Amino acid sequence: MSSGTKIAVDVEGQQVVLSNLEKVLYPDVGFTKGQVLDYYTRIAPVLLPHLAGRALTRKRYPDGVEGMVFFEKNAPRGTPDWVHTETLPSPGSSKKRETIDYVIVDDLAALVWTANLAALELHTHMWRVQKKRGKAAVAGPPDMVVFDLDPGEPATIVACCEVALLLREVMREDGHEPIAKTSGSKGLQLYARADGFRSSEETSAYAKGLAQRFEKSHPDLVVHRMTKTLRPGKVLVDWSQNSAAKTTVSVYSLRARPQPTVSTPVTWDEVEACRKPADLVFTSDDVLARVEELGDLFAPLL
Repeated sequence: MSSGTKIAVDVEGQQVVLSNLEKVLYPDVGFTKGQVLDYYTRIAPVLLPHLAGRALTRKRYPDGVEGMVFFEKNAPRGTPDWVHTETLPSPGSSKKRETIDYVIVDDLAALVWTANLAALELHTHMWRVQKKRGKAAVAGPPDMVVFDLDPGEPATIVACCEVALLLREVMREDGHEPIAKTSGSKGLQLYARADGFRSSEETSAYAKGLAQRFEKSHPDLVVHRMTKTLRPGKVLVDWSQNSAAKTTVSVYSLRARPQPTVSTPVTWDEVEACRKPADLVFTSDDVLARVEELGDLFAPLL
C-alpha cells in the first residue's frame, strides 16, 4: 500500500476512511500509523468507558512525533455526522471563542476516526458533559480529583513514587482511595473519585491545600508552584489540573515520545517497587498484555 492510499473500512456499521497507514509516526522505532490504529482498536474495550461523555482535546502529530504538533478542541471540518459532538461554553478562550464544538469519543468508530487524524494523544477534563432535555450542554460536576506529579531534573519518576505513597496515606485518611497511573512521559498521576465534591473549585481547593501541606512538611522533596527555579530535584505536585478548564492525558492514551509509550494504570506494589525510571515505562504492546492479564486497573473510577 502506497503512503497516499486511502481505504474505507466498516467499523461497527460506520464507514471510516483510513489513510497513510504505512506512514511512520515514531521514527526511532518505525512505529506506523497503522500500528497506532491497531493499538487504539485493541485497547478500545477498556479505553472507551473512560472517554465516554468527556469533551476530548486531541494532540495531533500529522508528520509524526518529531514533526509539527497542534492541540485541537473544535471538531475539524469534515467531521462525519455520526461522530458525537457537543457545543459547550468556552469562557476565557485564548482564541476569543464563546463556544467550542467538542468531539465526544464514545464508540469504536469515533475512536478509529480520531486515531486516523494522527491524534496520538487524547486529553480529557475531570468532568463529563451534562445535558438535560431541552437545555444546552454544560460541564458537569467533577467526577475525579487528580494530582499530577512531575519531577524536576535530576529527580525522576522514582521520586514521584515516593511522593505518591505519602499522598496515598493522607488521601485515604480523607476518605479517598487513589489509583496511580504513569503519565506515559516522565511523571506519575494519582486519581480518585470526586465523592463529596460538588464543583471543580472544591476539588481544586482540596488538591491545592494538600499540595501546600506536603511542600511544608517535605520541603526537600515537594513543590506546589510551577516556578521553574523552584523545581530542580523536586516533585511538582500539580493540583491545577482540577480546574474545569484544564485537561490531563487520558488513561490508555499514547504519548508522543521516542517510543509509543502509554499512560498506564499501575498497582501500588509496582509504585513501591520502582527503583529506576525504566521500571514504569510501558509501550503499547506492554499495555495490551497488561490489560489481558490484569484487566482495567482504572475501572474503580468509573
